[in-house]
Order: sequence, then structure tokens, then C-alpha cells
Amino acid sequence: MSLRPKTKRILWISAIVIVVLIALGAWFTWTKFFREEKEVFANEEEHFKYGSLGAEGDRGIPYYLWMVLPRVFPDLMPGPGGYKSLGVVWEEGHEIPVGSSKKVVGFERITNNCAVCHTATYRLSEDEVPHVVVAGPGHTNNVQSMLRFLFKAAHDPRFNSDIIMNEIRLVSANNYGNGGLSFVDRQIYRYLLIPFTRKALLQQEKQFTWMERYVTGGKPKPDWGPGRDDAMNLTKYFMTNMPEDNTFGPTDFPSIWNLGIRSGKDNAGKQMLLNWTGDTPAVRSVLIDSALGLGAPARPWFLRRIADLDHYLSNLPPPTWPFTETNPINQQMATEGQKIYARDCAACHEPRAEFTNKVVPITEIKTDPDRMYSWSKDAAAEANRRVKKLGIDRPPMVETQNPYGYVSPPLDGVWLRAPYLHNGSVPTLRDLLNPPNERPQTFHRGYDVFDPVKVGFKEPPSRPTGPTGELTQPYFLFDTREKGNGNQGHVYGTQLSSQDKEKLLEYLKTL
Repeated sequence: MSLRPKTKRILWISAIVIVVLIALGAWFTWTKFFREEKEVFANEEEHFKYGSLGAEGDRGIPYYLWMVLPRVFPDLMPGPGGYKSLGVVWEEGHEIPVGSSKKVVGFERITNNCAVCHTATYRLSEDEVPHVVVAGPGHTNNVQSMLRFLFKAAHDPRFNSDIIMNEIRLVSANNYGNGGLSFVDRQIYRYLLIPFTRKALLQQEKQFTWMERYVTGGKPKPDWGPGRDDAMNLTKYFMTNMPEDNTFGPTDFPSIWNLGIRSGKDNAGKQMLLNWTGDTPAVRSVLIDSALGLGAPARPWFLRRIADLDHYLSNLPPPTWPFTETNPINQQMATEGQKIYARDCAACHEPRAEFTNKVVPITEIKTDPDRMYSWSKDAAAEANRRVKKLGIDRPPMVETQNPYGYVSPPLDGVWLRAPYLHNGSVPTLRDLLNPPNERPQTFHRGYDVFDPVKVGFKEPPSRPTGPTGELTQPYFLFDTREKGNGNQGHVYGTQLSSQDKEKLLEYLKTL
């Protein structure tokens, strides 16, 4: 039976309407949730500080939600000042801190990049604006406190669309004019982004339960504190999903400038190793694994970005001693100090020397052992398997058991790498030249006023204030008696006379 012409027209019109509606729905979905806008930066330094690693889809927080969280939950922050109380580096004139990326993937999303842990600051006085040094150790940034803030907020009943949308309305109106976010965007935030983000944070918290576990004897693990993380346990539990083993290995964020001198073979043709216990043989592998840990997807774009980062960081020179007017280097003392360095330090710390970027056995170095036990050849094998499954070709992590000990790094830019030793347990270079029992038992971390005499960071005043009088973050009391925090070992140079120690310090300032 044939259809009447009128019926055919109705069917055709209906079909066209359906197709148009489907197309409009697809366009709306793509525009509001998946459309990506290309990032543009003035130079590679800005790209490093604020560029995306591609983790927005998995780990991105909606921008306006991220912006208002400190306003909704100020009591969950460690101190006043919003995200600044967490020690993030925030440059004047920027709407987000260094180490954050704001990228449009449908909507504006915030994620972290390498610079969140690898950007240093220093000042000579309280009233000076901090000098920002890219690829330096992020010694003020408290990553653990940031994670705890987000997880506590997700559990709080105030994390609901009514309260958060009220704050977003005020913030977005300042950015968009009186109208604020569009009606459609407000509905997307209210009914999708806010509840979904809360659910995602609660789910992600389960991947960090190991962070709050107790160590042997029922005593809680010490806090990481600013400038540190439990790096290999992060990899072991977060990336490889291996079972918990109660290890605890906090380490300082390293500098990642001048990576070219740490890559490849030494002067004798031996392979140099990276990470504190020699877990990785190549810079590219470290960058890939670190970025995957931040949630970056294994896409061709990601691998191109890794190649760019490898080139940039391998060729980025270390910062030179900046205090040429107030505290100039005594060149005569530095020349004498170079002789002491050549005799007592160079074999382990001169680039591509015999023991540089090699594992020095713990029986020799005698520093805190806990970091060594947080990684294993089984963990390396599992990490390699998972990365290979993602279709990524990179030099594999070391699957044979290295001798227990720590890698001796080159000392380029060592003046800005305080606190010292792998766990950041010695506040200044001058303290490191003292016998362990004469090193500070406790000191504060997270303060960036520099001590050019002892070469490290000063102790903060009891009520620290910023340039305009506001309180800055509460500084973290580091106790070397806690698990993983020991300041023992590395007694090299402790036998020198006071005069020779000063000469050596003067030379180390030149590196």
C-alpha cells in the first residue's frame, strides 16, 4: 500500500526535523563539553608555567567552581589568603597560580602541570616581591594540603549547587559583566558540573587513602610538608594500583633545569640514573611517568608536548647567584673552595663524573633509608607494563634491584635547592657541613626569604606578613625525628676547618 503524498511530506518533514535536532544536540554537546581551544603563549617559559598537559578530561576542575572553593570553605584552608595559604606561586597579573593550566575543553577547566612542583621563589626580605625561578624545586607548595582541602570540601554539606552557584554568580558577574554566566552555562554548572565534580573528588580520594594510613606501631605518617611528596608511593598506588605495603618515602621536589647533564652516559660510558634511588635511566621516561600521574592521556599530542618539555628542560640553564650587589661572591675564596670541591666533592657531584647520577650505597652515604624501601623491581615491572599497554614507547624503569642507596646528583644551581638531602632534612648548605648531631633538629619549611650567608632559607618570624601586611601561609614545622625525616649521613665536608667550609660554600654559590 502506497502512502499518500501528504503523509509522505509529513514523514519527510519529521525526518528532517529529527536530523536537525540530532545535529543541534551533537553541536551543543561538542561545543559545551568537548570543544578544545588552542593555547597560545608568548614563550616556552610561560608555556611551562601555565600550559596544559592534556589532563582536563580526567582531572580538570570547572574553572568557576575552582575559583570559589576557598570562598565557600575558608575554614578548611590552612590559613587566610585562599589558595595562597597552600604556598602556591602566584605571579602578579595572573588569574591562576603557576603550575595551573586553564584550558577550554567545552568549558574552562583547571588542571596542574609540571610547574606546580617545580617552580621556586626567593626573596631577600619580607617586603620584597618574590623572584620566580622556573624548573626550581617548589619548596613553598604544599601539595598534600591541597589534596586534603579538596577531599574535605567534597565531604562538606556546603558543597551543593545552591551555595556554590551563589558564589559563582558573584564571581562570574565580575568577569562577564552584570549578566554573569549565560543561562545555559548556569544550568550546566548547577545540574552537571558541580555534582559530577563532587562525585569525582570523592572517588579520587579513595586512591589516596594510603596517604593517611598509620605506619608500624600505630603512629600516623608524618605530613609531607611544603616542597615534598611521597613520590614513588604516588606512582605505586596511583598509577600501578599495587597493594599497600606501609612504606613511607617523602622526598624534596627536585630542580629540573639543565636536565641534559643528567641524561645518557657518563665520561666513562656508564649509564646515568635518575630519581633518588636510580629508578629511571632517561629524562623522557621521568617526564612521561610524571605527566601520566597528573592525569595526562596517552595521545600523540601528549607525546609531542613531552618532547618539547624534554628539549626545553634539558637546555634550560640553572639560575646564577643573584645577590651580586648585596652579597657578592668572594672570588678569591671561591677559587680556594674549588680546590676543596675537586678533592672532596667532584667524584660524586661533578657532571658525568665517576659516581655522579649513580646509586651510592646506603652503607656509604648513611642518610635516612625510608625512601629506598618505597620502590621495588616489581613496582618498576608493573609500571613498565602499564605504560606499554598505553602504547607509549619510552626507556623502561629499572627492573633489576639497584644497590640500596641514593643517587648523587650534580650541584648545578645548588644555592636554590634548599632544604638539602633527598628528604629535605637540612635547611642550609652551611648546616650540611656540620656533623649530623649539630644540624637543626627542627626548622620551618615553606618560607622563601633567603639567607645568602648560610645558603638556604631563613627561619620565619613568629607572625609572618606579606608585602601589603596580610598574613601568609602558616609555615610547617619539620621534625627530623619523625619517620622518613632523618638528617643523618652525608658527613662529607664535616671534617673541614671553619675557614675551609666557608671557602667551599663560596665556590658552591658559583655552580
